[in-house]
Amino acid sequence: MGVGTSFGHQLLRALVAPGRRRFERHLNDLEGVQRARLARWLAAAARSPEGQRRGIRADWSWETFASELPVSNYADHAEVITRQRELQQPLLIDSPVMRYQPTSGSTSAVKWVPYTKLFLEEFDEVISAWVSDLYRQFPKQSSGTHYWSLSWVPTEMRAQTTGDLNDDMQLLSWGKRLLAYLTQAAPQEIALAETSEDSLFATIAWLASDSSLGFISVWSPTFGLGLLEQMASWREELATALSRGDWGARTARMAGQPCPTSPRAARMLRGWDGQMDPAFFQQLWPRLNVVSAWDTAAAAPWARQLQTLLPQAGFQGKGLWATEGVVTFPFQGRYPLAYMSHVYEFIDAHDGRVLPPWALREGQDVIPLLTTGSGLARYQMSDVLRVDAPLGQVPCFTFLGRNDGVDLVGEKTSATTAQAVLDGLQLQGALPVTLLALDEARGRTPGYALLVECAADAPRGALQRDLADQVEKALQGHFHYKLARDLGQLQPAACVALPRMRDLYLAQCRERGMIEGNIKIEPLRHWSGAAPAPLRQALDVV
Repeated sequence: MGVGTSFGHQLLRALVAPGRRRFERHLNDLEGVQRARLARWLAAAARSPEGQRRGIRADWSWETFASELPVSNYADHAEVITRQRELQQPLLIDSPVMRYQPTSGSTSAVKWVPYTKLFLEEFDEVISAWVSDLYRQFPKQSSGTHYWSLSWVPTEMRAQTTGDLNDDMQLLSWGKRLLAYLTQAAPQEIALAETSEDSLFATIAWLASDSSLGFISVWSPTFGLGLLEQMASWREELATALSRGDWGARTARMAGQPCPTSPRAARMLRGWDGQMDPAFFQQLWPRLNVVSAWDTAAAAPWARQLQTLLPQAGFQGKGLWATEGVVTFPFQGRYPLAYMSHVYEFIDAHDGRVLPPWALREGQDVIPLLTTGSGLARYQMSDVLRVDAPLGQVPCFTFLGRNDGVDLVGEKTSATTAQAVLDGLQLQGALPVTLLALDEARGRTPGYALLVECAADAPRGALQRDLADQVEKALQGHFHYKLARDLGQLQPAACVALPRMRDLYLAQCRERGMIEGNIKIEPLRHWSGAAPAPLRQALDVV
């Protein structure tokens, strides 16, 4: 590790410490902090054109705010955001828009979330507390370089975005960001490569070349696993690049970014048989101290697999972050509410009551509402959380899953999306049973499989290939699915056609604990763990 990296860690650690101390100092004043955050938001919203149109007033109380403004989703804000982008003026809230971040929900339309100065300050608040606590919990990671995953964007959308869009460090204030760059294992400019694949290749090259790597932060553990698997697939090309310090055939697509040089890594890659061997990764990254990734719900088995491959490192989960805002983050081994950032309310998942955060009780299942510096007001998330014991007065949470569909690796497929896919299929006489999300599809990696029931004499091979192609094409029209496919986190969609598919499906539902009278054919199902034997056999030959 160079002097610049060590110096960067020292200064960054000092710079983020006040954020952690603020978070700890106000743990017993949850209601006071949240009311103050609302007052700040109301003042900025009341000055904006949209706030004035809606009659928002800076002197509203929490109770007035909750009664005057309805719960919202992206569609409620889409028209104003579109005008904001066209006019290049902040309309939702009185704060300069620094950029727009793409994401998507249950439809194929891309959502553009305004990242205003105020919104970025809210992110900076929580990231400072998190990073400071990270230094405190894992002090050895400050002796190595860091890799913070890019906010990946599909290849064809790169022309619509700014260069800083893909850099997660842009969520920090400029001073912390500058120091964070001194600690980075991979330069942020590799996000400017022409394609997602080229950015991925460059990322892996820089990581493989860095024997001082101490920290890896990725969102989905399947992305982390994909990095290791792609390293195996590209090991010969990587070895050549790292031995020569040249991108080779990729040079023209690398936006002028330099290629790292590492004779050590080149030798290791050439001598590697490509098997996922923890001993190889331990030798490659002997100083790796922490891996951070999602580790709840559908991500849990993949997080465990990533941990197995990187046994030299400790592991930390992520909490609940989204493009629209942050709800929880890891702190002192818990996942408390990021109460110093946005304004939070919660819908009781069972009776629909909307509660302020100080009214939550341990054991409740709730859905978050966020009011943020982006201008989004009472914005309903699609996640269900269970309230855990508080940290001071601040509730902690366990993520239970999404309440609007399936999210194997961040692809966010909803039941309505699945139904639209099924409705558009040319089925050739087959009957659709469900679009099944599998933790272990073809190749024992995550993916989607259409289950259909066909006649005994149907040409199954041709039928399965045709329907799989139709499903894949339809799903590729959705932002996060296409992104997951671009990054190799999902297998191409498959189709399994069997004469008694419905019986297999119903039997499996019963085996998984569903009550007979409650079983119904659904457009979308997630079967966690291993696929049932008959389906496994079919997938292995598809």
